[in-house]
Amino acid sequence: MVRRAMLMTTAALGAAYLLRNEKSRKKLMNQFQSLAEKTRR
Repeated sequence: MVRRAMLMTTAALGAAYLLRNEKSRKKLMNQFQSLAEKTRR
């Protein structure tokens, strides 16, 4: 349980760090969109 909480905390901090910068935010959103398109096929 502790390990899962640490993993979620790390992921949340990483996402918050990436979303601060507009350039990295756009890059991240493009990656999610391309991933979503691949899963639809």
